Amino acid sequence: QVQLVESGGGLVQAGGSLRLSCAASGSIVSTNAMGWYRQAPGKQRAFVASIGTSGSTSYVDSVKGRFTISRDNARNTVYLQMYSLKPEDTAVYYCNTVPLRLGSSWGQGTQVTVSS
Repeated sequence: QVQLVESGGGLVQAGGSLRLSCAASGSIVSTNAMGWYRQAPGKQRAFVASIGTSGSTSYVDSVKGRFTISRDNARNTVYLQMYSLKPEDTAVYYCNTVPLRLGSSWGQGTQVTVSS
């Protein structure tokens, strides 16, 4: 069973920055496109950003220019650097493969709270 452990969240003021990390077991990071997802209060979990095995990236429009996804295959870790945070970025952030694997599980996520 693949384990995904997200960290790096916290409470920041609007305009602040955070860097999230996702440590994965096994070689899942080096062999899959990986992504970050987030779930805001009262909403469904949604895609935020992805990075392919070739390094190509994709972002939801609301974070383009503010968030940067990266990967370190040697460390089996995926990162999400977040700048110019807004209150609407408040959510629990998760990482996983893109697309999701059948039967895949989720980590505990990391809470990001942006105050206005």
